[in-house]
Amino acid sequence: MAYNLLKGKRGLIFGALNDNSIAWKTAERVYEEGGVFILTNTPASMKMGNVNQLAEKCNTIVIPADATDVSDLENLIVKGMEHLGGKFDFVLHSIGMSPNVRKGRTYDDLNYHYLQQTFDISAISFHKILQTCRKLDAINDWGSVVALSYVAAQRTLYGYNDMADAKALLESIARSFGYIYGREKNIRINTVSQSPTMTTAGGGIMGFDKLLDFAERMSPLGNATADECADYIITLFSDLTRKVTMQNLFHDGGYSSMGMSLGAMSIYREGLEYNDVKEDKRNKKNSKKEDK
Repeated sequence: MAYNLLKGKRGLIFGALNDNSIAWKTAERVYEEGGVFILTNTPASMKMGNVNQLAEKCNTIVIPADATDVSDLENLIVKGMEHLGGKFDFVLHSIGMSPNVRKGRTYDDLNYHYLQQTFDISAISFHKILQTCRKLDAINDWGSVVALSYVAAQRTLYGYNDMADAKALLESIARSFGYIYGREKNIRINTVSQSPTMTTAGGGIMGFDKLLDFAERMSPLGNATADECADYIITLFSDLTRKVTMQNLFHDGGYSSMGMSLGAMSIYREGLEYNDVKEDKRNKKNSKKEDK
């Protein structure tokens, strides 16, 4: 159901790749709520996905840009404002990638060149977007900027690797720039810490299918889907949340507040019982050998 929450608002959406991505779902919801926007992704990513189909569906254009390149960002922002006929009211940063994860390098054996790339792509790009928008005066007063994060910024999760460090930096940038943009133009900046979601980026994390299952068992409300995350982001883009800023907002079905759930404990118990049975059989087998 649409409520016209974004009627008359213009925006910029980074990171839509295919219909599994949160940026893609958000773009569809923005369109339903009456907002207009520009889509952008790197030229390489555009070859991997089908973002042009999304643009056609939402009656907009795609302007290719590398979010780690300031000159690309300047071109994107200027052309985006020209196309939309004014400044932006909302911006979504849905960008993340770790070469270390892709190459199978573990956290205790990182390639530091790859680590720098992880930071630049997944976090510093957010600072570059904000700084470039500010210098070009590209966001209207009371605008809203949202970046996607994950609970690994606060807690250690096996396999999330250097992306955890990148998300921690991302959240810090949101707070620091949130203060500057807030005091100057009442622009709010927040991060959304989403449940593990089967996107192209998420699927590259070691043991991601097990992580999905564990989070589902731990969360009282279950994992939040990409569609549900898009709904939440819409509220942050709207005027209903004008005094929410510099926050990391958990959208994870309650996972971030849990220690142990009944669902997770039951699986743990089953595992213990299974191991006890195996151990008992092994002991009996060894005992028979000794008797002989």
